[in-house]
Amino acid sequence: MQRVKLDRIDRQILSDLQDDGRMTNVDLSRRAGISAPPCLRRVRALEEAGYIKGYHAELEASVLGYAVTVFAHVGLNSQAEADLVAFEGLVKEWAEVRECHMLAGETDFLLKVVAKDWDAYQKFVTEKLTAVPKVANVKSALAIRSAKTLPGVPIAVDGDKPAQPPLEVKVG
Repeated sequence: MQRVKLDRIDRQILSDLQDDGRMTNVDLSRRAGISAPPCLRRVRALEEAGYIKGYHAELEASVLGYAVTVFAHVGLNSQAEADLVAFEGLVKEWAEVRECHMLAGETDFLLKVVAKDWDAYQKFVTEKLTAVPKVANVKSALAIRSAKTLPGVPIAVDGDKPAQPPLEVKVG
């Protein structure tokens, strides 16, 4: 079922699921202002139409022993489509690469890489990344901290203003 235009209820469902993918259908339906059965039908339709790609848990990297996040700017010595696709295929096999984006400009790819420590990242670079024949250069930017990490996209539930989480201010 392909939806051409999302209505307010669909946008509310998408916004709520994006914020909390474990929300029960009862809670989701209450927030959307409809009963549970039609809410579940809408969720299934949104999944089938490709608006919802999947569900996942957000894990705390440092608790799991990944203390380093690095953004690697990778330049290839060829931008032929076959070489770009081949590089993307290799990247998909590397568990430490969590995101891969092909860019326009002087960098061909931006990789988000997690590692146990700086030595583990250097080992990844020397043994995997720069061992790829078409990789011409790698520039590493070590993340010091993250001020914002939100999944998905801004969704306007009512009108033109995207839904925003409530502002939290911590004192002390």
